[in-house]
Amino acid sequence: MSGHSKWATTKHKKAVIDARRGKMFAKLIKNIEVAARTGGGDLAGNPTLYDAVQKAKKTSVPNDNIDRAVKRGAGLEAGGADYQSITYEGYGPSGVAVMVECLTDNRNRAAGDVRTAMTRNGGQMADPGSVSYLFTRKGVVLVPSAGLTEDDVLMAVLEAGAEEVNDLGESFEVVSEPTDLVAVRKALQDAGIDYDSAEASFVPSVNVELDENSAPKVFKLIEALEDLDDVQTVYANFDVSDEVMASVD
Repeated sequence: MSGHSKWATTKHKKAVIDARRGKMFAKLIKNIEVAARTGGGDLAGNPTLYDAVQKAKKTSVPNDNIDRAVKRGAGLEAGGADYQSITYEGYGPSGVAVMVECLTDNRNRAAGDVRTAMTRNGGQMADPGSVSYLFTRKGVVLVPSAGLTEDDVLMAVLEAGAEEVNDLGESFEVVSEPTDLVAVRKALQDAGIDYDSAEASFVPSVNVELDENSAPKVFKLIEALEDLDDVQTVYANFDVSDEVMASVD
């Protein structure tokens, strides 16, 4: 079980009522635009776009905003930016490995902002490849656990290619190969099981255990990175116990 996943899940639940919701909406809209530009505006024929739209809807992004983003990305409406995908690597407090995925129309700005956030919060940038080997690209689906058991979820996704189901407390994390993500998501839908998000993520192979002193420092760094306009997702290889999580909360 990834402590980062559990922490991120807790944040996801609070996102809809968060004071910075507008910034999250902007990032979700940007993700939709890029998915539509890359694979076209047809949700049925573009699984990446479908999942991006579903994530936006589950975070209460207005449908009009979503529709316009799809049209801009597909070239049916003016105003779309030429976003580039860039991944930065680094280390945080306690040697935690950090990967930062950005979508930006200004590479210099993105690099400068990420570097500043890292150095101001106890982290440091690393050369490409020095951190990424600790992570593997996986399909990850988060399923609310209300009214469900781990066996319920496992039985629904086992034949669709799921590799494991992890109990994160208030949700289940279904992990698969990225190529099986669509099949896993569809298997959940066919079984009548709702999900919070379905996306390709970086899953760490080794985790760093954080205590009450180190956890707040790592959380502060990740939040500073996530607050940047160009940053879409931050991955880190830390784990935290329920006791430490409760003390930090």
